Amino acid sequence: MLLKTFGWSFAVTAAGLALAGVLWGWQGLAVVAILSVLEISLSFDNAVINAGILRKMNPFWQKMFLTLGILIAVFGMRLVFPVVIVAITAKLGPIEAVKVAVQDHDRYEQLVTSAHPAIAAFGGMFLLMIFLDFVFEDRDIKWLAWLEKPLARLGKLDTLSIVVSLVALLIAATTVATSVPVHGGSGTVDKTATVLLAGVGGLVTYLIVGGISGFFEDRLEEEEEGEENGAALPQKSGASVVGLAGKAAFFMFLYLEVIDASFSFDGVIGAFAITNDIFAMALGLGIGAMYIRSLTVFLVRKGTLDDYVYLEHGAHYAIGALAVILLITIKYEINEVVTGLIGVVLIGLAFFSSVLRNRRESGTGNGSETKAEVATGV
Repeated sequence: MLLKTFGWSFAVTAAGLALAGVLWGWQGLAVVAILSVLEISLSFDNAVINAGILRKMNPFWQKMFLTLGILIAVFGMRLVFPVVIVAITAKLGPIEAVKVAVQDHDRYEQLVTSAHPAIAAFGGMFLLMIFLDFVFEDRDIKWLAWLEKPLARLGKLDTLSIVVSLVALLIAATTVATSVPVHGGSGTVDKTATVLLAGVGGLVTYLIVGGISGFFEDRLEEEEEGEENGAALPQKSGASVVGLAGKAAFFMFLYLEVIDASFSFDGVIGAFAITNDIFAMALGLGIGAMYIRSLTVFLVRKGTLDDYVYLEHGAHYAIGALAVILLITIKYEINEVVTGLIGVVLIGLAFFSSVLRNRRESGTGNGSETKAEVATGV
């Protein structure tokens, strides 16, 4: 199972490190290896979120996620996307933007870093909506019940997540975005309008892609309930007995890619602390992205999310933390180690809580309930 799932990741790692060693020597090899570890640490929570969505899709679309999806993740988000950002923000033509990225590394870094407020606002709002929609939903299984129960009651207001997100965007735009430090200089610049526009763009993107995906997911649940009641509905939504297919899976696939894009923003920006060579950056982050893809599939095939039920909670709290961090980094610099550790710690705590829950339930099943379990009704 391990070799089958991570085989391509191991192969790409070996080939990528060998290529880095040939092209840039031992120093280049070390840079690529560090970037790979950086990407994995920053995006571990991404794998858990992806697994929660991917397990609803059929085997064909799961393979698409590993093939076409990895091409989009590596070449699209880690190589092409920063160049597109440079072209748009610096008002350069595509060819000129590529020349800057390849030939003038210092200017390329400056242009991408200057675009960070817009990138952070877009990604921050998209991820914040994912987090809020999760915590405002009333779920049968609750990790932090003292927090999630009142939030679920508040979540009965349908547009609450949108309102909270817009308030967060206004706060970010009128505080941290008003005096953003100029990269390489001593002055500041007002990015209020840029942050507002990009943040609204992230919100609208979530509502469109997430709304369509949610529609098909709801149709799937209706069909499953109909089948359980002996009156199956026609599968017009693209659902099948082995998972989502057709249009349903396509929009869910788009949703996955947008989530991956939002997670990749901090990795791309953080990579400049290590190197400003676009090819070394793409290679290192690409290797890391491969492991995130493989880990996602591993979690799906092993049924890990079913066995450790709080993992999704921990991942969504990590998403909320990352969304806040992205909005803060519009003005203030936060070390990537902090960003990565927050996600790892939250998921680690969720995993540990899941293990304890499984042990309690196992003990209950054997007729050895503890007084605490009886009192809490667990």
